[in-house]
Amino acid sequence: MSKYMHLTVTVVPYYPGDLEETYPKLARYLKSLDSDLVERNPSLYGIAGQLDKLLYTFDGTPFRDVLLRHRENLRNLHKSIEENIADWNLAQADRLLYKIEDTFDKIESELD
Repeated sequence: MSKYMHLTVTVVPYYPGDLEETYPKLARYLKSLDSDLVERNPSLYGIAGQLDKLLYTFDGTPFRDVLLRHRENLRNLHKSIEENIADWNLAQADRLLYKIEDTFDKIESELD
């Protein structure tokens, strides 16, 4: 690493519009928790990183039940992406981001 500079890898959202337009059902539930969260337009990777908080906050709701069905998959994907970024294996991290998108597509289809 340079003495005065360093490289940073960040996962940023890249929705056609924003989270609310791309995943309206997910955004509706998230807004009930924290409307500011949806306004910040988080990445799906960022949302997956907050999964435990979401499961706790939405305890006893149908939203939690849907998230719970995908919990292990999202946790494993998030962890693997973190590891691949740390190892500078960015191509693999990118492939795993597609899998997170696929999982959130399933979540969106399961929500009322």
